[in-house]
Amino acid sequence: MILKRRPDIDRFLRTPDGAVRAALIYGADLGVVRERAQTLASAVTPRPDDPFDAALLGEADIESEEGRLEGELMAYSMIGGRRLVRLRLSGDRAGADRLAAEALTGHAAGAFNPEAFFLIEAGALGRDSQTRKIAEKTDACAVIPCYEDEIGDLKNFTREALAADKLGLTTEALELFVSRLPGERGVARQEMERLALFLGPGTARVGSAKDLEDFLGVEPEVSLAEAANDAFGGRLAAAHAGLRRAAQEGEAGPAAVRAMGMHLGRLRRALALQQTGASLQEAAKASGVFWKNEREFLRQARVWTSVELDRLHPEILAADRACKQTGAPDHLLAERLALTVAGRARRLGL
Repeated sequence: MILKRRPDIDRFLRTPDGAVRAALIYGADLGVVRERAQTLASAVTPRPDDPFDAALLGEADIESEEGRLEGELMAYSMIGGRRLVRLRLSGDRAGADRLAAEALTGHAAGAFNPEAFFLIEAGALGRDSQTRKIAEKTDACAVIPCYEDEIGDLKNFTREALAADKLGLTTEALELFVSRLPGERGVARQEMERLALFLGPGTARVGSAKDLEDFLGVEPEVSLAEAANDAFGGRLAAAHAGLRRAAQEGEAGPAAVRAMGMHLGRLRRALALQQTGASLQEAAKASGVFWKNEREFLRQARVWTSVELDRLHPEILAADRACKQTGAPDHLLAERLALTVAGRARRLGL
């Protein structure tokens, strides 16, 4: 049973189906994986951290001790009720993947304690993962793939986190804060908690964009994003100035190349959405463009084409590889890439 829709996932995490004996939660964003796994663990047993009710295992535990995983799945809770067996996999060790798949097969068939719930947390499992293959074809197992949060998700999480402390943000401030959040859920949660402390828990304060100036400061990532925006807009001098400013703030060349790749990705996504019938403005918002940059982004999106972006993409990948080589002049490589991008933009009429 694969769950992909957010309402279905949230419903299962809060109230897991009694006929389901196991769950596989996996994805590249381990913050989302851990958060969802903890929610499910708390729904399975009121004491998910109590060793009498739960067992937490890692790859080394099941590889070094034969039968350890099966033994935990056969054991009963010391004080009655449902028992939780929690296994954490990286997704990189074939031996652990095989052992987990074998145990999952047996548990789904009823070979172990029927009152045990087998919760597997993993990184980005490929289609060749035995555990993933078994889980996806087993009715007794729920499979929850975790993807990176989208802008709308981050806004909702931020509102909920601040509302718990009787705080809020204006629309402009929320856009600004979310635009600076990292992609990893766990780190993003920490930033939300830090913002709540900054605004003052329980004060009913609604923060404005100006209030956030001291909290956010000027970060190297902002300089890189602006440099990428300038490069794709054909403004080479401004792009180089942004790259040098970011370098002074401690940001390396690979991050600059990555920023240009992300900007290309937003343009490509916006054009693809436009082809499906969305207006260009709607496509820009869906692509995560900050509202203050929307006018410039739309100007670029009207000129850049998918064909031109596809031609540019291999050069960004080549620059990224070159920057990561030992001793490479990464800042010069990033500046040369900005020159290439700005030159293409100028030839397109920007």
